[in-house]
Amino acid sequence: MSELPTDYSVQTRTRASSISAIVALALVVLALALPAFASRSLIQDMFFILTMLVLAQFWNLLAGYGGLVSVGQQAFVGIGAYAMFGVVILLGFDPVASILIGGIAALVLAIPTAFFAFRLQGAYFAIGTWVIAEVVRLLVAQWKQVGGGTGTSLPRSATSDMWFTGAIETLFDVKSAAARDILAYWLAVFLAVATIAGIYWLLRTKRGLGLAAVRDNIEAAKSVGVDAVRMKWLVFLVSAFGTGLAGGLIYLQKARISPDAAFSLQDWTAYVIFIVVIGGIGTIEGPILGVLVFFILQSLLADYGSWYLMALGAIGVAIMLFAPRGLWGLFSDRTGIELFPVRRRLIGGGISGGRLSATSSSSKEE
Repeated sequence: MSELPTDYSVQTRTRASSISAIVALALVVLALALPAFASRSLIQDMFFILTMLVLAQFWNLLAGYGGLVSVGQQAFVGIGAYAMFGVVILLGFDPVASILIGGIAALVLAIPTAFFAFRLQGAYFAIGTWVIAEVVRLLVAQWKQVGGGTGTSLPRSATSDMWFTGAIETLFDVKSAAARDILAYWLAVFLAVATIAGIYWLLRTKRGLGLAAVRDNIEAAKSVGVDAVRMKWLVFLVSAFGTGLAGGLIYLQKARISPDAAFSLQDWTAYVIFIVVIGGIGTIEGPILGVLVFFILQSLLADYGSWYLMALGAIGVAIMLFAPRGLWGLFSDRTGIELFPVRRRLIGGGISGGRLSATSSSSKEE
């Protein structure tokens, strides 16, 4: 009787992912050094790209990996921004520290939101999250201390004495407004890197496998012991917290807020969904590619008014028809390249009982 092969191991890393890790590290270093030689307009463009990438990654975690298609993420952007403004204006907190308060406020809001929304399924869940976001917008518009329906600006004393801006002014010999842009940009780099790294880590854990199982077939996931309710709560709360942080950071840079802008369905949900869909839902690489495509399209077509929105819609429909897995999915299917692989591969081989055992490999998609 022949003995079974030994020395099995589970691998996720690929040659492409090892190379991409080195390239990503170099890009992060370059991004941190960018203010030393880039113009202020480029810094602002990069800030926009990075913050939209963060929003897209968290929506992708929610919908692409958790199967929870929400169209109410603007609620967490808005409440995160307003919480940041509130503690700065009313309590005198520093705006940089207040970004964390924005994330916590979004997390707190997500608890009752999930309590009601999780009782809905499919399209009803999506509409329910949108309705809740509208209710939050109307309630915040009654908050007179932060401008009510017309909005308000950050106090000049708060923006002029913001943490680290003095050091940045001295380091780069720039004015205070440019220093605030650089600070916001660096915070966006940190948030984007932490978001991608955190989501990638989550997807490579047992919870990531459970999350994918819930997305694909909730009843089958339950039958093998996955706590579907806990997984839904986990991704919903994590997504809300990260989206709230992004909202606080976005309006730190803007320094001006209003309910209609902070709770904009178009800016913080519709565009984010477009980014994820065209890039590739259910992949980390997809939102990265999608946000670059979106920025290019916006730069080329933004001057055409309503035609711009029609063009975005037409492009989105075309990609869904001819590349259902998005641009990255189309590229990955043809090349086999995965920059952030989460597929487990069982590799076996070695000498067993004096005989060379066969090397086998299998994979299981999360």
